[in-house]
Amino acid sequence: MRFEIQTQRREQMVEITREVAGAVTGSGVTDGRVMVFCQHTTAAVTINEAAAPDIQVDMLAGLSRLVPEDGGWRHIEGNSDAHIKSSLVGVSVDIPIVGGRMA
Repeated sequence: MRFEIQTQRREQMVEITREVAGAVTGSGVTDGRVMVFCQHTTAAVTINEAAAPDIQVDMLAGLSRLVPEDGGWRHIEGNSDAHIKSSLVGVSVDIPIVGGRMA
């Protein structure tokens, strides 16, 4: 299954649990795994909690401190920091499926 996510800001975390869970249910797989992969080179995929919104704020702030937007990068498009952050976080996650649900 394939779906698109639209963001509203340059740096943003978007929860996609519902979309992935729907894909798992629709697949009919009861035991196995689902791989979530982001094809874009300036985006990433991670697993984290959504119960505490401060986690998202802290993660984005931490990544910005590690890799600032104005870090003197040479890439002409001006988004080198996004490429670096994507490489650090990763473009895919593998989630076990047990009993038809993500574990």
